[in-house]
Amino acid sequence: MKKTLLIWFSVLGFCINAQNLTEKDFQQSVLQVNTAKTDNDYDNVFNKFSKFTQTKTSDRWQAYYYAAVSMYLKTEQQLKKTVHQDIAGSNAIAGKFAKGAYSQQNNAETNILLGLIYLQKIEIKESKDVQKDLDIVSQMIAKAEASAPNNPRLAILKAKLQERSGNKENAETLYKKASTGFENTNSSGSAVPTWGRQLIQSTN
Repeated sequence: MKKTLLIWFSVLGFCINAQNLTEKDFQQSVLQVNTAKTDNDYDNVFNKFSKFTQTKTSDRWQAYYYAAVSMYLKTEQQLKKTVHQDIAGSNAIAGKFAKGAYSQQNNAETNILLGLIYLQKIEIKESKDVQKDLDIVSQMIAKAEASAPNNPRLAILKAKLQERSGNKENAETLYKKASTGFENTNSSGSAVPTWGRQLIQSTN
């Protein structure tokens, strides 16, 4: 009996340690989103999060969320280059994983990310119905504003929308608001979203 209990506790301890290791790896991968610089960096981070969508035992929506973030940021980086890779493909993958996160957790972060991805889709001319996609962006903004009006990523989404409309002064103001928001953000955990600084730009 004692031997059986000992084995049981050993197995339980192994499972707990394995889970802790997985969560630790996940949190480290989240931090890598902000340090990624190259396409390979974003691909590597995406591959990690896509695996976490199968193995993460709690808050699995976060794995889908960060996988989408990785592909969204990779596409944004590609847009700055003269020669683009498959930006349509990476945007589509970002959308797929963002919808996966949204279906599990309808919150400000998933709303904002979907808004950014749809706006990016319009920018790269992959939208089959621009007005419909713009309406979705507006809906995502409205939802996010209702629960997280001071979210710096929301300010970035609104700034990008203003840029598209040619309102450079409004966009500049919103980018400054986002920058201030990031400075004032006090993350309560390494899985809390802190990405987005790389999207802030001057409209001058």
